[in-house]
Amino acid sequence: MRVVPDTNIIVSGLLWHGPPREVLDAAHAGKLTLFTSAPVLAELQDVLGRPKFASKLQIAGVTVIELVVGYAASATMVQPAAIDPVIADDPDDDAVLACAVAAGAEFIVSGDPHLLKLKQYQNIRIVTAPQLLEELSLSKETGSSQ
Repeated sequence: MRVVPDTNIIVSGLLWHGPPREVLDAAHAGKLTLFTSAPVLAELQDVLGRPKFASKLQIAGVTVIELVVGYAASATMVQPAAIDPVIADDPDDDAVLACAVAAGAEFIVSGDPHLLKLKQYQNIRIVTAPQLLEELSLSKETGSSQ
């Protein structure tokens, strides 16, 4: 299963427990393949560098760069596809769409209402982390794999 997580899923998965962490854990276990791009990683670095996450990072004993590099190592890098603007309210979301198109992703996993409202983009389903985990469970039952 080819998946592009949005930045909010990556941040939640790296810093907290719950469905976003389970998505990252599924990738580490080889149950799905994560894809990312330089613009997505740049946004990840920007978001993790926000003051509201400083104490969480300090408690965890990690730096922003360590988290970004660690995440990048767990995902396959792609050069984003050239796409027309889609989400005027949040152009960073277009970077996720461009990454997913380039990756030939089956899913974008997100908590972002702009992306979730689309439901699908160029045959790529846009789902929440619990929805993706359900899809992963269903594919396991039917014998589908990555």
